Amino acid sequence: MQPTQSGMAKVNGTQLYYEVWGAGPPLVLVHAGIADGRMWEDQMSAFAAHYQVIRFDQRGFGRSAAASGTFARHEDVHALLEHLGIRQAHLLGCSMGGRQLLDYALVYPEQVLSLTTVCSGPSGFSIDAPRPRQADDLNAAYEAGDAERAAWLEVEIWVDGPDRTPDQVPAPIRSAVYAMNLQAIRNELSGEADEQGLEPPAVDRLRTIAAPTLVIIGDLDNVAAVAGSKHIASNIPNARQVVMAGTAHMPNLERPAEFNQHVLEFLATL
Repeated sequence: MQPTQSGMAKVNGTQLYYEVWGAGPPLVLVHAGIADGRMWEDQMSAFAAHYQVIRFDQRGFGRSAAASGTFARHEDVHALLEHLGIRQAHLLGCSMGGRQLLDYALVYPEQVLSLTTVCSGPSGFSIDAPRPRQADDLNAAYEAGDAERAAWLEVEIWVDGPDRTPDQVPAPIRSAVYAMNLQAIRNELSGEADEQGLEPPAVDRLRTIAAPTLVIIGDLDNVAAVAGSKHIASNIPNARQVVMAGTAHMPNLERPAEFNQHVLEFLATL
């Protein structure tokens, strides 16, 4: 299956690359902060058999323009859907993508048919958790402008997770995330942008979200990410939780068939 539509959408003073696959109720996929829209490759055909699936590269990622100026990521989602003429949609986001969709659901509740978060925490959420062992090296890599080193360290932190060695994770998955993240880090290091968060943040407002919600957790993810997901699941009234064993922060890449089944079964119940 191939996209039925693709291009650059001029929204909110930037240009976002997007693709539309299939037909049916709209389903929007929003990528993690260490990836871009390509992370959904194993989902597109499976989901497009039942839904009109929209994936896009957030500003500063993939084929979209580098981030600049003042912006809010949940408003970029809204502007893109307006550009495509979509009034309501099912929403699915991983990590940072899930966080911004929670913000979106609070600002535009009437436009949300359902919400799926994957290894996400709500904006404003924090716990006293151990820092990743790579944290100091990662900070040093960013300060030195060493995008390659930073990208590999973030693969270790997020793709491998705290309890696995690199050889325990399929090399193609690590390489794919590295390539996507390297481009995003280079954009970040070369540009200036003022990303605005939701005020007040979502962390204490989740009980007002009425949309049916699925919360997917990787059991090998880091402590803070797991805690953030559990906070979402326990505070949104219509939320259900699924734990995917043997996966860290990118369960859709590690076990795509299982991931797709969880999402499609959830959507089929609505």
